[in-house]
Amino acid sequence: MFYDYLKTDLVGTLTLVADEKGLRYINFQTARYPVNLEQDWKHKPIFFTETKAQLNAYFNGDLNAFDLPLAPMGTDFQKRVWQMLQKIPYGTVTSYLWVAEQIGNPKAVRAVGGANGKNPLPVIIPCHRVIGSNGSLTGFGAGLDIKKRLIKLENAFTTLEKLTM
Repeated sequence: MFYDYLKTDLVGTLTLVADEKGLRYINFQTARYPVNLEQDWKHKPIFFTETKAQLNAYFNGDLNAFDLPLAPMGTDFQKRVWQMLQKIPYGTVTSYLWVAEQIGNPKAVRAVGGANGKNPLPVIIPCHRVIGSNGSLTGFGAGLDIKKRLIKLENAFTTLEKLTM
């Protein structure tokens, strides 16, 4: 595994972790589940040139879809949820119920929330675009303040009037 850091004005410093298969983790300084860097992992900034370029473009408002090799590790259910999250358009927000319905399991709202919370690639797999059915901001591994910033960056507030800053 390789790792590097990306400093951003919007969300602070991110830790990036990848291997030859693709990006494995993006971790916020404020993350609920921090990535522990293993002793055999190598700090290799050059490995993350394209990842950093795309993330910087996103944070600058110049990119709304990522094109990077991803290799998140999780259960089959989590991967199905994460694949569905990638289909939520830039600048929109939706509910956990909608995601559960889209994966064919409308009663799995809580499980979808759990998978959302374990998303190892936030921002690129846009779990920040999922909110409560009543329009409330709920759960985000890096904290609700960062979730608000990401939603505001995408101007998604105009799509859901109940969501307030």
